[in-house]
Amino acid sequence: MLRRVLALLAGALVLAACQVDIEVDLTVEPDGTGTITMTATADGEVVAAVPTIADELVLDDVAAAGWTIDGPVATDDGGLTVTMSHDFVSDQEATNLLRSLGPPFGQMTVQRGTTGDETTTQVSGLLGLTNGFQSFADEDLVAAIGSAPFAEEIAASGATPETSMTVTFRASLPGDIVAGGTTGTVLDDGTIEWTVPMDDTVDDLRAEATQSPGDDRWWARPLSIVALVALIAWVVFMICFITYVAIARWRRARDYKHRPRSYEGMHDSLGR
Repeated sequence: MLRRVLALLAGALVLAACQVDIEVDLTVEPDGTGTITMTATADGEVVAAVPTIADELVLDDVAAAGWTIDGPVATDDGGLTVTMSHDFVSDQEATNLLRSLGPPFGQMTVQRGTTGDETTTQVSGLLGLTNGFQSFADEDLVAAIGSAPFAEEIAASGATPETSMTVTFRASLPGDIVAGGTTGTVLDDGTIEWTVPMDDTVDDLRAEATQSPGDDRWWARPLSIVALVALIAWVVFMICFITYVAIARWRRARDYKHRPRSYEGMHDSLGR
């Protein structure tokens, strides 16, 4: 589905002999929900060569699939950028969304599992274009136009994905990144980044992070301890208070029962 956007951009950049940059960001929250965001940017020379490119970006089917679309928006250099994002509520939904992107993202999978008190989030897949620009054309698109889009223009230009576009994938996972469990580059903010090969090679994408139940709620345990202490103190206070009231009533009843009878004796003597 989204590969149709890439196909149009690929054809446009070939005609213009310019550059298109694709960025895909996967963000997984501690509870397993998250967002996938895809941003495609064409520089000003692409727009100058294909002025109608914004109108040709028909994204109705993308919107119908639940993606939120921002753009196309003009960039400072006269280019265009379009951003598409989709939230997910489970690892299976995240997997389905990543696989809907198509090439150069292959066999993309997001998995989460909990063992004891530790939750593990894993991302895996294959990155690369094994069939050049034609990898962007799905069967429906080829059937609709009779061939791969811009096939003749691409062949005549001699352009390749390697010289015409860049694709970057980034993953932000909850918890601590497992040493040796990622094939990407860990950035300063903890995000893992891969530069997708645009030649005929394929790279392995792997990333793993683990989190403890309190990783995102460091304050919860101290607060629960304070609450427990307060509860115990309140119970002890109530027990002491109830005991005090009970003893006070018992003493008052005892004192009343054994009070002196002097007043009654005086009354009898005066009566006589």
